[in-house]
Amino acid sequence: MEIAAIHFIILMAISGLTKGAGVLPDGPLNAAVGETVMFTTTVTPPETPFLSVTWKFDGRNIIVFNVNNITVPEYEGRITLFISTGSLELRNLTPDDHGEYSVTILPAGELEKEGNTSLEVHVRVSGVMATASSTDLVEDSSVRLSCSSSGSSLSFLWFNGSSEVTAGDRVQLTDGGSTLTVNVTRYDQGLFRCKVSNPVSDATSGPIDLFIIYGPDDINLKISPSQEYYGEGSNITLSCSADSRPVAQFTWFLNGTLLSNTGPELRLMNIQESESRNYSCQALNNRTMRSITSQPAAIPVLKRISGASITSKTNTLIEGNSFNLSCEAAGSVFTREWKKDGLTLTPDDNMALYDNNRVLSFTSLSKKDTGDYLCNVSNPLSHDEATYTMVVFYGPENVQIIGPSEIQLKETLTLICLAESVPATYTWMLNGTKIHNSAIFTKSITESSDSGDYICEVMNSITGRTSSAGHGLSVTAPVSNAVVTINNTDLVEFSSVSLSCSSSGSSPSFLWLNGSSEVKEMLLHPSIESSFPDHFVVMAEDLQELRDLIAQLTADNYGVHGGSPGMVNSPQLPEMLEMLKKQQQQLDQLTQSIALLQNSQPRNRAPRQGPIICRRCQQPGHFARECDGFRIPPHPPSSQAPPLSGRQPYSAQASEN
Repeated sequence: MEIAAIHFIILMAISGLTKGAGVLPDGPLNAAVGETVMFTTTVTPPETPFLSVTWKFDGRNIIVFNVNNITVPEYEGRITLFISTGSLELRNLTPDDHGEYSVTILPAGELEKEGNTSLEVHVRVSGVMATASSTDLVEDSSVRLSCSSSGSSLSFLWFNGSSEVTAGDRVQLTDGGSTLTVNVTRYDQGLFRCKVSNPVSDATSGPIDLFIIYGPDDINLKISPSQEYYGEGSNITLSCSADSRPVAQFTWFLNGTLLSNTGPELRLMNIQESESRNYSCQALNNRTMRSITSQPAAIPVLKRISGASITSKTNTLIEGNSFNLSCEAAGSVFTREWKKDGLTLTPDDNMALYDNNRVLSFTSLSKKDTGDYLCNVSNPLSHDEATYTMVVFYGPENVQIIGPSEIQLKETLTLICLAESVPATYTWMLNGTKIHNSAIFTKSITESSDSGDYICEVMNSITGRTSSAGHGLSVTAPVSNAVVTINNTDLVEFSSVSLSCSSSGSSPSFLWLNGSSEVKEMLLHPSIESSFPDHFVVMAEDLQELRDLIAQLTADNYGVHGGSPGMVNSPQLPEMLEMLKKQQQQLDQLTQSIALLQNSQPRNRAPRQGPIICRRCQQPGHFARECDGFRIPPHPPSSQAPPLSGRQPYSAQASEN
């Protein structure tokens, strides 16, 4: 008995572990009414047939197999048992077939196998229909969409186009999703559909087209062609658009005044400057009864610049006067630019621009304002320019005469009168008499009476001013017929002679020459100087004798003997020494001249008789110029010196200063 009990416990444990494991798939199984369902087991067909197979529905046997098949009558013809696997096929399903199904299989020599699952039998979805409370909607209003359908276990989805509609701030889903309530905006515009489904089927409703009325918003005014400025005669198209449903109706305004034109376009043909105003458009939605107006768009129409000119009230411009130039032009004038001689004018203390640069004003004209003026008148589409040549009349000032102050007879005189004056007329006068009427005076000098004061008078007929300048002229005769005379031609050596030079001509000056060398006047002490105008005094030819003579005269007059001053403290001593220095220089120059004379023309004297006697020391054997001994007064000469005519004569040249 104990052994049997243990076997029973083990058998029950094994049976509990294998019961229903993997025999039927997990449920539920879904099938549609009228269709067939297959309950397929997971049992592998055995070599030996099962001893028994039992299927139950909601705990009641529907088919049993052990030796023969026993089928419950209500399942006759709808049920088939597959003995090899224990699987069951149920056909022509009805909603009553919905429930729990189980199977028990007893294999030969094995433990019993069981399994269970559930079957849900559904009615297919059909007749899906979506309806709306309204399809003509104003933005921000609400609409209710409802979906109905036949079938069982129904689920509902809503779509706008291809996008699923889900619940949100503006969207509510009720009645299991079959009712959709939307607070519509313009972005809800589109086709709404309802999709109904269950585990065995699905279907979609026809579309609902919601017409969302909104706007107008985002109005936009465009101008074509797009330009900053337009010339007269241009063709312009204005286009107006707005975001609106239905399409907005458009009206047009000019400077705020309603035009008769309607529609999204306004065409301006051959536009004129008078139409250069502000245009705007208004969009109206006749469903929402809302309207919106665009910002005004300015269409600036310009006349082309033409006929530029520079004018003035007078053409007589006198230095010191005020003066205005006006720059005028036809057309739409934007800017005026002034230039003088190609350079842009810059206002200063004397010049100003006003009235938008139309008038160029000079406070006080000056000669530097003379020049070529240009006024350039322009707008963004065209330009024109005018020129004006300004001549400022001034003067006369700074009158001067250019020409020689001295002229010789038979020469041609040319005097030029210069003056700063525009315009200028010239009048020449000589000694108060008018002689000529142009800036250049030319005359052949024939008489000394042509000398005098020449006056050039300059007159400006515009300014009414006159000014003059004078010029002194001296007419001279040319130097001619120069003659040298001598007061004595029979001369004794060491005696004096006077040569005189005379000539024809005006204001001559004289120059003495000994051979080709100039003879200069010797500066002598006043006690021995001979004053003979235009003469040369020949004193001696022996330099040493001249020195002795000067030393003797100096000693006689100033008390100087043997180089020792008799008046040591005399203030005249420096002056005397300076005079002696100058005398020595003059003597040196005279010595050179005499030497040149002697060398160029030997003296024509009789040969000396006997030994050479020094005239200084009265000793024989040397000449006085070679002597440095004490001077002994000479004895009276025993014979006369050769005449001067035996020497090279002195010559003189006279010239005009």
